[in-house]
Amino acid sequence: MSNKLARRRWILGSALCLGLAFLLADARGSAGAAGTEMRKPPAAPAAQDGKFRIICFGAHPDDNEFSAGGVAAMWAARGHHVKFVSCTNGDIGHWGMAGGPLAQRRTEEVKKCAEIFGIETEVLDIHDGELMPTLENRRTIVRLIREWHADIVICHRSNDYHPDHRNAAILIQDAGYMVTVPFFCPDVPYLSRNPVFLYYDDDFQRPYPFTADIVVGIDDVIGKKLDAAVALASQTLEGGCDGTEKTCPQDPQGKEARIQAVRRSHERRNAGLANRFRKQLTEWYGPEQGAKIKFAEAFEICEYGRQPSKKEIRELFPFFPAP
Repeated sequence: MSNKLARRRWILGSALCLGLAFLLADARGSAGAAGTEMRKPPAAPAAQDGKFRIICFGAHPDDNEFSAGGVAAMWAARGHHVKFVSCTNGDIGHWGMAGGPLAQRRTEEVKKCAEIFGIETEVLDIHDGELMPTLENRRTIVRLIREWHADIVICHRSNDYHPDHRNAAILIQDAGYMVTVPFFCPDVPYLSRNPVFLYYDDDFQRPYPFTADIVVGIDDVIGKKLDAAVALASQTLEGGCDGTEKTCPQDPQGKEARIQAVRRSHERRNAGLANRFRKQLTEWYGPEQGAKIKFAEAFEICEYGRQPSKKEIRELFPFFPAP
């Protein structure tokens, strides 16, 4: 290689290096300028009324009502704010009807339940059986939790027979951290304090069984919960997906018998929870009162979200006697 060619290459290489250096310096300067202009979005303001705010997510228009209707009515009676959200519209959840008419009917049913419990309710316009843990749905859940300024969030566990239940659980679990991230969905102020996330009870064993961390006696409101079960007529009186014409008697005597059968069935379920978790009831209420409780609802603390002490649980669930 001639000295002239080598010199040309050296000059070209030097020019390229110098140009890159200028570009890098400019980029750093721009980043610094952008950094000085960037402002952290504001956090959601704290509630000023001294009341707790609870939001519950069920996959379908009935899941929240069956699993948390009792505590919802008890919170509401004390002036706390409770909202039930159905993540799908339930439009295939019946043996004899489907589509828009069923979705509208099931929305009206949960509205009746909300009146019974004294709470708010919302049904998302997502088809029954088609709920997926998408980014769009995650954003929807995060916004709902933030807009409610939630102290407590309750949902299904993710090990469940129904894909909508599983995916609802995933969506809410994924929100367990994202609700506090300022630049995720910055159009809704982030929560500066992570809510307590809880699970509904279930009987599934794998990968691990339900743990009853919090068990609440609902004897004082069991009537409201049974009234709500009857109000969910498409699912209870008519049997939902598993019903037939035989489950829908048309004569007045048959209808009344069906109503009483539904009330007894849901009464037995909540009595079964009280007996199943009697040990936990006595721990929360003391041996004497815990032994007398007939009906209960139970919840597991999710390891995502804020981890409450027993003292804080007693504050959030103001139904327990002083220890």
